[in-house]
Amino acid sequence: MITAANRFAPGEDIDNTAAVKVVLDRDSNALYFSRAPIPHARDGISLVPHYRHQGIYGYSLPLLLKFVKWKPTRLEQTEQLEQLRALEHGVKIRVAITSRVSLGVDRPEDVAAVERMLRG
Repeated sequence: MITAANRFAPGEDIDNTAAVKVVLDRDSNALYFSRAPIPHARDGISLVPHYRHQGIYGYSLPLLLKFVKWKPTRLEQTEQLEQLRALEHGVKIRVAITSRVSLGVDRPEDVAAVERMLRG
Protein backbone atom coordinates (compact mmCIF):
# COMPACT_ATOMS: atom_id res chain seq x y z
CA MET A 1 0.00 0.00 0.00
CA ILE A 2 1.24 3.50 -0.74
CA THR A 3 0.04 6.99 0.08
CA ALA A 4 1.33 10.58 -0.06
CA ALA A 5 2.10 13.30 2.46
CA ASN A 6 3.73 16.70 2.54
CA ARG A 7 5.50 18.65 5.22
CA PHE A 8 3.55 21.27 7.15
CA ALA A 9 4.96 24.74 6.56
CA PRO A 10 6.26 26.67 9.58
CA GLY A 11 3.37 28.41 11.31
CA GLU A 12 0.67 26.22 9.74
CA ASP A 13 -2.11 25.08 12.05
CA ILE A 14 -1.19 21.50 12.92
CA ASP A 15 -4.02 21.45 15.48
CA ASN A 16 -6.61 21.50 12.67
CA THR A 17 -8.42 18.16 12.95
CA ALA A 18 -9.40 18.26 9.26
CA ALA A 19 -5.70 17.89 8.38
CA VAL A 20 -4.68 14.28 9.00
CA LYS A 21 -1.13 13.86 10.26
CA VAL A 22 1.22 10.94 9.70
CA VAL A 23 4.37 9.87 11.54
CA LEU A 24 6.99 7.96 9.55
CA ASP A 25 9.64 5.41 10.35
CA ARG A 26 13.20 5.67 8.98
CA ASP A 27 12.16 3.96 5.73
CA SER A 28 9.21 6.33 5.06
CA ASN A 29 6.60 3.82 6.15
CA ALA A 30 3.66 5.10 8.20
CA LEU A 31 3.81 4.41 11.91
CA TYR A 32 0.50 6.09 12.73
CA PHE A 33 -2.09 8.53 11.39
CA SER A 34 -4.07 10.95 13.53
CA ARG A 35 -6.23 14.03 13.44
CA ALA A 36 -4.24 15.24 16.46
CA PRO A 37 -0.79 16.81 16.10
CA ILE A 38 1.68 13.91 16.07
CA PRO A 39 4.31 13.48 17.18
CA HIS A 40 3.52 15.50 20.27
CA ALA A 41 6.36 17.90 21.07
CA ARG A 42 6.36 17.49 24.84
CA ASP A 43 8.79 20.35 25.46
CA GLY A 44 7.40 22.48 22.65
CA ILE A 45 10.26 21.61 20.30
CA SER A 46 9.80 18.94 17.66
CA LEU A 47 12.93 17.20 16.43
CA VAL A 48 11.06 15.74 13.46
CA PRO A 49 8.88 17.40 10.83
CA HIS A 50 5.09 17.22 10.93
CA TYR A 51 3.57 15.65 7.82
CA ARG A 52 0.07 16.12 6.39
CA HIS A 53 -1.51 13.03 4.86
CA GLN A 54 -2.93 13.77 1.42
CA GLY A 55 -5.63 11.10 1.44
CA ILE A 56 -4.76 9.26 -1.75
CA TYR A 57 -3.94 5.53 -1.73
CA GLY A 58 -2.46 2.90 -3.99
CA TYR A 59 -3.27 -0.74 -3.31
CA SER A 60 -2.20 -3.99 -4.88
CA LEU A 61 -5.26 -5.94 -6.00
CA PRO A 62 -4.71 -8.79 -3.48
CA LEU A 63 -4.44 -6.29 -0.61
CA LEU A 64 -7.51 -4.35 -1.73
CA LEU A 65 -9.55 -7.55 -1.87
CA LYS A 66 -8.50 -8.35 1.73
CA PHE A 67 -8.95 -4.78 2.98
CA VAL A 68 -12.59 -4.51 1.92
CA LYS A 69 -13.40 -7.70 3.86
CA TRP A 70 -11.86 -6.47 7.13
CA LYS A 71 -14.30 -4.93 9.56
CA PRO A 72 -13.53 -1.40 10.83
CA THR A 73 -11.16 -1.55 13.79
CA ARG A 74 -11.33 0.31 17.09
CA LEU A 75 -8.50 2.68 16.14
CA GLU A 76 -10.16 3.38 12.80
CA GLN A 77 -13.47 4.12 14.50
CA THR A 78 -11.81 6.29 17.15
CA GLU A 79 -9.82 8.48 14.72
CA GLN A 80 -12.29 8.08 11.81
CA LEU A 81 -9.35 7.12 9.55
CA GLU A 82 -9.68 3.99 7.41
CA GLN A 83 -5.92 3.60 6.86
CA LEU A 84 -5.59 2.62 10.52
CA ARG A 85 -7.49 -0.58 9.64
CA ALA A 86 -4.61 -1.53 7.35
CA LEU A 87 -1.97 -0.71 9.98
CA GLU A 88 -3.83 -2.76 12.60
CA HIS A 89 -3.75 -5.73 10.21
CA GLY A 90 0.03 -5.41 9.85
CA VAL A 91 0.05 -3.77 6.41
CA LYS A 92 3.04 -1.56 5.63
CA ILE A 93 2.01 1.77 4.18
CA ARG A 94 4.78 3.46 2.21
CA VAL A 95 4.54 7.26 2.29
CA ALA A 96 5.75 9.28 -0.70
CA ILE A 97 6.72 12.78 0.38
CA THR A 98 5.55 15.46 -2.03
CA SER A 99 6.48 19.12 -2.18
CA ARG A 100 2.94 20.27 -2.99
CA VAL A 101 -0.20 20.38 -0.92
CA SER A 102 -3.29 18.77 -2.36
CA LEU A 103 -6.48 20.43 -1.24
CA GLY A 104 -9.08 18.15 0.26
CA VAL A 105 -12.78 18.80 0.02
CA ASP A 106 -14.10 17.27 3.20
CA ARG A 107 -16.42 20.05 4.40
CA PRO A 108 -18.64 22.55 2.57
CA GLU A 109 -16.29 25.41 3.48
CA ASP A 110 -13.44 23.62 1.64
CA VAL A 111 -15.15 24.19 -1.73
CA ALA A 112 -14.29 27.91 -1.77
CA ALA A 113 -10.56 27.19 -1.33
CA VAL A 114 -10.56 24.78 -4.25
CA GLU A 115 -12.51 27.23 -6.41
CA ARG A 116 -9.91 29.96 -5.64
CA MET A 117 -7.11 27.58 -6.58
CA LEU A 118 -8.77 26.66 -9.88
CA ARG A 119 -9.24 30.32 -10.81
CA GLY A 120 -5.51 30.76 -10.33
